[in-house]
Amino acid sequence: MNKFDPLHVVFAGGGTAGHLFPGLAVAEQLACRLPQVRITFVGSGKAFERRHVAASAFEYLAVPCRPLPRNAGQAISFIVHNLAGYLAAGRFLKEEQVDVVVGLGGYASVPAARAAKRRGVPLVLLEQNAVPGRATRWLARGAAFARGAQLVCAAMAETRSALRCRCPVHVTGNPIRDAFQLHLSRHRRCEKAFSPISRSTAHRLVVLGGSGGAQSLNESVPRALYKTRRRLTGWQIIHQSGEAGLERTRELYRKLDLRATVAAFIDGLPRLLTATDLAVCRAGGTTLAELAAAGVPAVLLPYPHAADDHQRRNAKVYADAGGAVALDGRELSGRLDDHLADVLSELLDDPGRRAGMVAAMGRLARPRAASDVAERIIEVVGHSAEQSAPRAA
Repeated sequence: MNKFDPLHVVFAGGGTAGHLFPGLAVAEQLACRLPQVRITFVGSGKAFERRHVAASAFEYLAVPCRPLPRNAGQAISFIVHNLAGYLAAGRFLKEEQVDVVVGLGGYASVPAARAAKRRGVPLVLLEQNAVPGRATRWLARGAAFARGAQLVCAAMAETRSALRCRCPVHVTGNPIRDAFQLHLSRHRRCEKAFSPISRSTAHRLVVLGGSGGAQSLNESVPRALYKTRRRLTGWQIIHQSGEAGLERTRELYRKLDLRATVAAFIDGLPRLLTATDLAVCRAGGTTLAELAAAGVPAVLLPYPHAADDHQRRNAKVYADAGGAVALDGRELSGRLDDHLADVLSELLDDPGRRAGMVAAMGRLARPRAASDVAERIIEVVGHSAEQSAPRAA
């Protein structure tokens, strides 16, 4: 990279909010530090990715990619699409003089990240979970064979012991978006400006199924809330169901005669969480980081089919720290909604315990994570420029 040329950073991956949002958070920090920086997101082409990247005013490129095949019939499609994605990403890195690639995890990150390694473009990996995903493990292991500096920025200390690689692993925390920081700072200013008597006394319980929703949460949580309905006086229920489960979840609340606001996806989640008293959700790394930043105690229901069981490990980290209660459906006898109702009853009846969980969540928060990752990326590019001759156009 010529020192007079603007830095070009590619963020590789997306597909879900858990992968995409940390990348957007870091990109926002880079844009603040380096006003001339050029930022491109390379992803799978999903409408979700396009919409959020466009809203942040960054460039976007879709390349073919597929997850690991589940059967032999999917193998040919996997090879063809990922090879095409790798070649397309490689051409883009060469023609657009990309200076560094940031892998966000998941299968959508692999074509551009693999092309970066092949072309000697520095590669930085973000890992959002206690157990690193397959893409992170595979890309990190080969770090010693790629030209240029590389590192992994991990959300949790537990990630370091699970990664077998020669590249440095820095525990930065999981990056969260500027919108969270903005709403958090506004919320805290309001807390100082107004007395407790003047604030609303209503409580808010939020159910989050992730960006794609979660069918078992859509069924179990309303039934559990029905069993605790006498304790819900003065509580507002907001439930993110995912598009596929929207009408069915609304109908279930109607049948149970429970008042709830049900939405497919909550775009204003930062604003919502700053006024949330309790959450029920999965245990994805990005969701947990956002809950910690907002100081929201949670009941965690780890997704049982998550790759490498990473959600259960994430939930254990937060439960052991005292910020959450984890319920693993595979280890429970009887109906999940019965166990969930018992836990919710205890928490709804004990504001002192909830207050302790709020404090524990605050200790888990890493508000400078996005800033720290951005600084590491800039260091990597500077180190690479010192060690390598400028790449040919």
